Amino acid sequence: MESSTIIILALIGFFAGLLGGFVGVGGGIIIVPALVYFLGLTQHQAIGTSVAVMLPPIGIGAAMVYYQQGDINIPYALVIALTFILGGWLGGLASQSLKESVHVIKLVFGSVMLYAAVKMILSALKTFWAK
Repeated sequence: MESSTIIILALIGFFAGLLGGFVGVGGGIIIVPALVYFLGLTQHQAIGTSVAVMLPPIGIGAAMVYYQQGDINIPYALVIALTFILGGWLGGLASQSLKESVHVIKLVFGSVMLYAAVKMILSALKTFWAK
């Protein structure tokens, strides 16, 4: 692996972790587009790599900080985690079944990001203007 690739991967990992821990976004929002556009991975390779990356750091790093501050609702987290496993498995199957239709996956991914961005911006503006 070239040193420039290692540097790009390190930057992607750092900023994905930083944003994931700071605002709770899944690192995939950062990692997937970065792997596709900066390193030329296919959408499926980027998704698979992102999913593999998420296991240890999110499960351990950020969660420890929030747990120490008493900011984790354990019963909620357990229910979500268990159903997340099923959803992740089904999502992986669905993504792989659409391997020849990568534009569908890109459309869904972009739409989810756009919807979340608009909702968050409008909510922040509403709060800001209320002051």
